[in-house]
Amino acid sequence: MSNTPDTFLSGGNIDFIEGLYARYLADPSSVDASWRAYFEGQGRGSGLPIYTEPSGRPAAMKGNAVRTGNGNGHAAAALAPATAASQAHMALQARVDQVVYAFRLRGHLLANIDPLGRGRPALDHVADYGMVKDSHFTPAELEQVVDTSSAMPAPAAKLKDLLAHLRATYCRSIGVEFMQILDSDARRWLGRSMENSQNTTAFTKADRAVTYQKLCLADGLETFLQTKYLGVKRFSLDGGESLIPMLHTFIERAAELGAREVVLGMAHRGRLNVLTNIMGKTADQLLAEFEHQYDARKYLSRGDVKYHQGFSSDHVTATGKKVHLSMAFNPSHLEVVNPVVVGRAKAKQDRAGDPEGSVVVPLLIHGDAAFAGQGIVPETMNFARIPGYSTGGTVHLVINNQVGFTTDPEEGRSSLYATQMAQLLDIPIFHVNGDDAEACVHVMQLATEYRARFNSDVVIDLVCFRRYGHNEADNPAYTQPKMYELIKAKPSVRKQYGQQLASSGQFTGDEVEATWQATLQGFNDALTRVKATPAFKEVSYLEGLWGRFKGGADSGVPDPDTGVAKETLGTLLRQLAEVPADFSPHPDVVRTVLNVRKEQADGKRKLQWAPAEMLAYATLLQQGLRLRLTGQDVERGTFTHRHAVLRDVKSGAKFNSLARFGKNPAEVTVLNSPLSEMGCLGFEFGYSLDYPDALVVWEAQFGDFANNAQVVIDQFIAAAEVKWSRLSGLVMLLPHGYEGQGPEHSSARLERFLELCAQDNMQVCYPSTPAQIFHLLRRQALRPLRKPLVVMSPKSLLRRPGVESTLEELSSGRFQRFIPEAGGVDPKAVDRVLLCSGKVYYDLLDARTKAGVKDVAIGRVEQLYPFPAEAVTAFLQQFPGLKEVRWVQEEPRNMGSWRFAAPLVQELLGGLKKAPSFGYVGRVESASPATGFLEAHEIEQAQLVGEALRITLSAPAHH
Repeated sequence: MSNTPDTFLSGGNIDFIEGLYARYLADPSSVDASWRAYFEGQGRGSGLPIYTEPSGRPAAMKGNAVRTGNGNGHAAAALAPATAASQAHMALQARVDQVVYAFRLRGHLLANIDPLGRGRPALDHVADYGMVKDSHFTPAELEQVVDTSSAMPAPAAKLKDLLAHLRATYCRSIGVEFMQILDSDARRWLGRSMENSQNTTAFTKADRAVTYQKLCLADGLETFLQTKYLGVKRFSLDGGESLIPMLHTFIERAAELGAREVVLGMAHRGRLNVLTNIMGKTADQLLAEFEHQYDARKYLSRGDVKYHQGFSSDHVTATGKKVHLSMAFNPSHLEVVNPVVVGRAKAKQDRAGDPEGSVVVPLLIHGDAAFAGQGIVPETMNFARIPGYSTGGTVHLVINNQVGFTTDPEEGRSSLYATQMAQLLDIPIFHVNGDDAEACVHVMQLATEYRARFNSDVVIDLVCFRRYGHNEADNPAYTQPKMYELIKAKPSVRKQYGQQLASSGQFTGDEVEATWQATLQGFNDALTRVKATPAFKEVSYLEGLWGRFKGGADSGVPDPDTGVAKETLGTLLRQLAEVPADFSPHPDVVRTVLNVRKEQADGKRKLQWAPAEMLAYATLLQQGLRLRLTGQDVERGTFTHRHAVLRDVKSGAKFNSLARFGKNPAEVTVLNSPLSEMGCLGFEFGYSLDYPDALVVWEAQFGDFANNAQVVIDQFIAAAEVKWSRLSGLVMLLPHGYEGQGPEHSSARLERFLELCAQDNMQVCYPSTPAQIFHLLRRQALRPLRKPLVVMSPKSLLRRPGVESTLEELSSGRFQRFIPEAGGVDPKAVDRVLLCSGKVYYDLLDARTKAGVKDVAIGRVEQLYPFPAEAVTAFLQQFPGLKEVRWVQEEPRNMGSWRFAAPLVQELLGGLKKAPSFGYVGRVESASPATGFLEAHEIEQAQLVGEALRITLSAPAHH
């Protein structure tokens, strides 16, 4: 972003200043003395401009401006000794400057952007200044030569010509919101680009032929499908066909500007058209899906509908440049694919060494109602300028049907435009009439160039309509009768543009019609081929980067050796305790973190959770893997435990203590994220899709904050492999545990993840020791199996005495899915076994030790899914006198792991020689995860621990 400053008299102040100046010219005594002195100073040649307009030159008070030799510049405005003529001319020039600014600021409100021709809202809150009516000026004034305020290539022109030029630039088929842009260079460049060309492109005959061909393909596919598969859902592009030439233009222009890859995300409206006419999916492949040419038995509980499918291909531009195109798979949950696409683009940029985003470009296609209504839109747009998330600009294209299912715009948003949300960024917003094909293509060219030049997001509002209902079986006339009367009478944009070309004389009517008929014949030929030779093609996913990775069953992939030599661990810990000589960490961090790491490295202390986790990252980085650790407060850690990134108390500078271990410090990302869950988790999921050989970790501040990302969890993380054959190794760290912190900071909603578990789709673990998290994270990165990993991570266990591991435990062994009784009881004396996970184990162990209980054994289920049935069975077989097995959890009965684990344990107990009784110990069913009162929590905890051990416990007394 440019740092060029604007004057204090620029931007939103201009209406006030111009009005004030007009009053001064009429009567100097009518304005405040300070302003009067300022305006008089203008007459003495102070050179201060009233505002900075797109060219950067002063745009007001230029009544008798002195021209510079180049014919384009202006001298500083000078007010000559007042004469009646000069004052009149200056007053006119002030009004001219007002109208120029008004066009730039509000011209979009007068633009003809609705293809249904229903008119636009008037300038209710802004004076006309002559934008609409020439009568604002006298006939004599219209003939006067005035300063153009750089709105035209010529420095001066007749006023009537200037007004015509401004109306052509700002009030035809394109309306642009750009004066709010704070970046002066960007605003000036865009203003100059539009005004110098009247916001049009001089298209060649070849250009127009391409645009018409793309419209024929768009319209032809929809016409063909509507004829052959009447009533079949396809979410057609009818009414918005200009999207296809726009996307083609985007790819071609982006390639010329350096792009070599485009990552695209969109909802279902028009998706089949984009897949076929832009992405390179053949018509044969598409029609094979309509013809159901697949083995349905292979897709039981698998797959997704055709308008959710993704695709990738290589596109060769007209100039021979190759661009790889990737369309992300996505569900019907509108807009949730947005952060996934941006995350994918970021991963591709990181892999390509493309920090500016010039090589890999994300493009998102939105719906109007969803863009205005879904909170994931601003969550995603907020990434635009944040380090570690910025992609150098996303191109946003809104297919504006002017209706959301059956909801009218005034029922779906409070703003005039569906794109109002984009005002949160310092970016331009283009509104374009979808029935003006050349305007649409021009806007896409301009937006693509703006994105490349300023590394900025840009928004295009393609105002069109939906010829059919929400789907092709729906009747929209029930709810929008007037709108659909207009739509019924509308010819397609293809037909309109064909007539335009024939009328221009560049093409004959026969040529136009021949192109259309050839397009239709092409689709007919494809169907003939498909019926003769089935063309259904299964999704392929284990190619390229994914060639050495696997999906499928967990049991088919052995665990790697995750131990690291003790000497290496000690060396890494010492390095984690070091900071640069000129760096001043907080004294408490030195005492409680850095010095402790040194003692742990020397074997004087055992390791708690944080150093074991840090060692997992450090060892993986040393082995050449990339690390991306993000989330809410991850640099320090919510519980002041991690301290991966330190702060200099004198300068505030950051020091990433893990960066030294990577091959390249840029490959070690540890970042505090925005306070967003759905957007951030979606971003990291997307990143993991295109960086399978990186360890990608997202951590929630508290585990239940993941609630806000439930759609990403349900639709992507849990189901991507079975729906779309897409793998991910994303790790979610979700702090979980009942310590009396209330309903919102106790539970990561473990039950919600477990109810999603099936078909080996992910891993859900609840590790209970530092060594376990060390081995688990290393297993996740080193094993070729790629599955999402959900970790119930600790809070109080971070520092609880006894929750420690030695360097030897990290240097040998591997992650244990189940940890059996550690020898605290005689197996022959045991008649009750407790199965549990996580923190409650230590509560049970401490109480058992204190009470001297000898007949109860405890086993820890560290991996809840896939469930370690064999290990649990082997454990239970150790106790010849076993009579009772109890599942113990801190969560209420209707939450936690009980309902998931109960049938699994019941089944394996049936395989024992003598099946013991089986039951539950834990909190009673509850609508809320936990009590909000500490004393009540302690009573509940004492009761469940006592019941599990068959002893009576009292809660701690509080005074």
